[in-house]
Amino acid sequence: MRLSGKTAIITGAARGIGRACAVAFAREGAGLVLVDLAADLPGVPYSLGSASQLAYTADLCHKDGAIVLTAHADIREPADVTAVAELAMERFGGIDILVNNAGIAAPSGKPAHEITEDEWQLMLDIDLSGAWRMTRSVATAMTSRRSGSIINVSSTAGLVGYRHFAGYVVAKHGLVGLTRATALDYAPMHVRVNAVCPGSVRDTAWVEGRMLSEIAKALDVPVGEHEPTFLEAQPMNALIEPEDVAAAAVFLASDESRQITGSVMSVDGGFTAR
Repeated sequence: MRLSGKTAIITGAARGIGRACAVAFAREGAGLVLVDLAADLPGVPYSLGSASQLAYTADLCHKDGAIVLTAHADIREPADVTAVAELAMERFGGIDILVNNAGIAAPSGKPAHEITEDEWQLMLDIDLSGAWRMTRSVATAMTSRRSGSIINVSSTAGLVGYRHFAGYVVAKHGLVGLTRATALDYAPMHVRVNAVCPGSVRDTAWVEGRMLSEIAKALDVPVGEHEPTFLEAQPMNALIEPEDVAAAAVFLASDESRQITGSVMSVDGGFTAR
């Protein structure tokens, strides 16, 4: 129970890595505020997490004995972000952990000069600025208590480039930069900020993940054939499981990592070591 007595906010919790983190945190004793837009967005060419999926994530966490609140919120909207922080403070009296996981992989699949203004703005507003807004919303609560852990879910795209994914790559690189800068901002107050950079994460059925298949579509890789294609680039000959990313997040949220801040942890099977 490494997170017993701690309160965690997790964004993008309806499915995928967010759900895996939520369940892992529940098993370690955390109280949870699970956040998701829980609706589709114009400009995103695939279905996003739904209200029923967010409720199912909460049910999974309840089964492990966690106290769970859910919130439908748009991290592009400052008022929504503020409301999430206020909800956590009202129910739990403090915020110990923030997992900035919410993100989109598309619109992508085209060279940089073909990206529209709206597509560029949408990607950065969710994948980068949304994490900054959430960080801003919890910073006062954490720094006043001189304790806290912020975990930004970036990507191998935050460390290397990918063809036809300029917006996503820029946003994820920016998230690594945000991690390092805010780690220095908050270090004197003992609030830690770290990033996790997952590689190709399997779309495991229990988390209802779609990210890898949507990236495959953007690259014109047939869905159904995409796992072997991505596997070819994996030095350890295995895709990353959602649980692998969640385990890294639990470690960074726990007191076991109390002297780790400003770090970028690759969970990619050696992909970026080449």
